[in-house]
Amino acid sequence: MRGQEHRGLYVEARIRAGLDHLWARTQDPAAHQRWDLRFTRIEYLPRGEGEPQHFRYATRVLPFLTVAGTGVSAGERERPDGTRTSALRFSSPHPLSLLAEGSGYWRYVPDGDGVRFLTGFDYRPRWGRFGAAADRVLFRPLMGWATAWSFDRLRLWLERGTTPGRALARWLTELVVRALVLVVACTGLGLEPFLRSFGPYAASLAYLCPLLLSVAVCVALLAPPLPGTPAARRCLRRSPARVRAPRVLRTLETPR
Repeated sequence: MRGQEHRGLYVEARIRAGLDHLWARTQDPAAHQRWDLRFTRIEYLPRGEGEPQHFRYATRVLPFLTVAGTGVSAGERERPDGTRTSALRFSSPHPLSLLAEGSGYWRYVPDGDGVRFLTGFDYRPRWGRFGAAADRVLFRPLMGWATAWSFDRLRLWLERGTTPGRALARWLTELVVRALVLVVACTGLGLEPFLRSFGPYAASLAYLCPLLLSVAVCVALLAPPLPGTPAARRCLRRSPARVRAPRVLRTLETPR
């Protein structure tokens, strides 16, 4: 991404919150690891004055598997145009980490009563051709979804005061409810005793059942998430214009 147009993943959310408040929730590692689904732990390392910030990160891939890596970041809190920028480079030596190394940035753009918070990032997968194929088919779409979902969870935290833990619980609850509706609608589980309870109207309702079950399936699959539930679909996933990585990214070297 050195001086070139950024062609990796892009996510943008509009958050109705103060710029300083958003900056604090994204630059403080303790707060960052709470809302960002991509990280389980982030720890800043000691640094000297004027040096970029080095950090360690860990991501729990499975209950018994955690991959870790190191990174370096730098930010521009005061820019002439009123925006702010944060950039980073990272790498992971863990052999089971598909991400070998990468880089990215955050931009904070004041917009009326809120902030356009956007990111662009890219990475190099390992494992040769198999890794490249797995990344293209599965991991890269999943990474884009996780980033957008996390941005919306951050938005709910700042706009509604919904803590990241509560937002996750709401998302899981809604997911389970939708899954149960699909199971009942697709199998007709328990509907026969239910229809019998309507006595003489049972036969008429039996004709309507396929239509009602089809409506239930459509609602479970297509209905938008509740306002308090985080959703990746609320974020912009394509850049509205050509985007270049910030200059501060060029000052950072990939940690080894």
